[in-house]
Amino acid sequence: MKMDERKQQILLAIIKDYIDTAEPVGSRTISRRYKLGVSAATIRNEMADLEDMGFIEQPHTSAGRIPSNLGYRYYVDCLMQREKLTEAEEGAIRNSYQDKVREVGEVLNRTGRLLANLTKYTALVQTPRIGISTVKHIQLVLMNPGQAMIIVVMDTGAVNHQIVSIPENITQEDLEQISRVLNAKLQGKTMGNIRMNLIKEIYFELAKHKHILDLAIDLMQDKFISVKEDRIYLEGVFNILNQPEFHNVEKVKVLLSLLEQEDKVKEILNQNNQEIGVAIKIGRENPQQEIQDCSMITATYQIGDRILGTIGVLGPTRMDYARVVTVVESMAKNLSYTLERILKGHG
Repeated sequence: MKMDERKQQILLAIIKDYIDTAEPVGSRTISRRYKLGVSAATIRNEMADLEDMGFIEQPHTSAGRIPSNLGYRYYVDCLMQREKLTEAEEGAIRNSYQDKVREVGEVLNRTGRLLANLTKYTALVQTPRIGISTVKHIQLVLMNPGQAMIIVVMDTGAVNHQIVSIPENITQEDLEQISRVLNAKLQGKTMGNIRMNLIKEIYFELAKHKHILDLAIDLMQDKFISVKEDRIYLEGVFNILNQPEFHNVEKVKVLLSLLEQEDKVKEILNQNNQEIGVAIKIGRENPQQEIQDCSMITATYQIGDRILGTIGVLGPTRMDYARVVTVVESMAKNLSYTLERILKGHG
């Protein structure tokens, strides 16, 4: 929808003022604060047009105006200029990931905490969907008599290894035979695809070496990362309750009830992770009725072009979009880089 420059300036002024104050905005306020070079009466006429167009609304009689969902959408798509992070904020993000953290769970915890602290809203972090990774190669190598190393490489580049005890009479030739069978049966499979029938086939072919096979399958199923797959970390849940929009007890109950349901939260995040990059859902653009008074800004994190998961921020529709988009995007990039190093064994 086309809008002339003066209407754009007035809509932008209303949105900025409302984000800052949470109070409906009147024509006199705009005239006084924003120096647009036109009278309050002209601003009033333009506001009436903006209301007719659906970009602003009047919450109650004789009040000023507030942005509508359509107004926020126009702002985000056409008017918003992303806010730069301060040097201190950029440093906090870098330092959070540059510390020698080797556990994926700790990285995700830090991501959630920092995201909530920087935005003052509620942060959601989805753990990597490692189940979509497939087995690329498995190798068993004799280290010493009675000791072997199992190496598992996933197609994400994640390399996992573990030293295991083996019977002293097992040779490197035996280990190579086991490696061949495992690769033949498991290459290209996700952990979710490794069903009992497939495991039985491997057991049948490797009846003499079940002990080592048990260890190899256990390693693949469990030890890649120290977090439960496809979990959601929530941080700053009470941040959103500090917003004036959520001083209504019933509204708060509905929102908290939703956030307690991990499957529903997962569903919300998964709706926004189809494409790499930042996604913004405003108010009623969210299909879940419980968050239609909220906005959600999410970004995917990935290794290369493979999306591993999503991080996001949930706040009121009166969200500081220009700032939150910058924070979410920056943290998603840092998280992608850090996880790539961890999963590829660079620490």
